[in-house]
Amino acid sequence: MLLWYVGLSIVLVHEVFRSSGIDYRLIAVGSLLPLIVDLPFLERAYGFTLIGGVTLLVVVMVATIGRPRLLRRRLLCLPIGMFCGLVLSGAWAQGDLFWWPFTGPLPDVSLLPPWGIVALEELAGLLACVWIVQRFHLTEPGPRRAFLHEGRLIDATSRRPPPRRLRP
Repeated sequence: MLLWYVGLSIVLVHEVFRSSGIDYRLIAVGSLLPLIVDLPFLERAYGFTLIGGVTLLVVVMVATIGRPRLLRRRLLCLPIGMFCGLVLSGAWAQGDLFWWPFTGPLPDVSLLPPWGIVALEELAGLLACVWIVQRFHLTEPGPRRAFLHEGRLIDATSRRPPPRRLRP
């Protein structure tokens, strides 16, 4: 279930925001947070609720009061990623879980969908990751370094061609 969340979250956030200030590493981690939070329960619980994502957003906003704006902008990528994870998991379709605690006790919902669906989702996630590597030239040292060290994706369509050399 990792590639489904990571690959598609990065693609969705890039296509929606188109911002150079996003740390896509934190988007990837945030997209996995619902699974990480609920792994000890072995079923969907607090991580797949709307209040979980909102709580993370509030914590980031409160924790960054009086701190540099760049830190807040980077850390906001965690809740954005978490909301992407909620969308990709289809958590919103399970109203009793998604709207907890407003709908009563947490229902018993499997952490993962059936294995056939998991396989299809992982295949789609793999294709998204391949698209990311190709689109952002992550096989080249410069763009790969920018992603690994700063979380940035350098859009190939906005890159300038190298300057032309005049022949003597």
